[in-house]
Amino acid sequence: MYGRLSLYAKTPIRDSSYLGLFVPRTVPSARDDILFEITSTYTYRPDLLAFDLYGNKDLWWVFAQRNPDNLKDPVFDFVPGNKIYLPQLKYLRQSLGD
Repeated sequence: MYGRLSLYAKTPIRDSSYLGLFVPRTVPSARDDILFEITSTYTYRPDLLAFDLYGNKDLWWVFAQRNPDNLKDPVFDFVPGNKIYLPQLKYLRQSLGD
């Protein structure tokens, strides 16, 4: 079973060991999301940005879910100059049921 903060938290597990059909988790936009230009510090490292912002590296997937047009690949599109929206922690907690 995946934890409540996992990208796969809503995806069912079949036969005690296989994931069922992927059920995506949505990260809704908010009017005060922050537009952020990825810097070289975070090149290919959404996990580092997630840790710096939210204190949890496992929330790396939030950026891809919030920015599907800019991050087709959640790692290799995480490059300097790419601009993405960052959800604020208070809204992210509400969205994830924290």
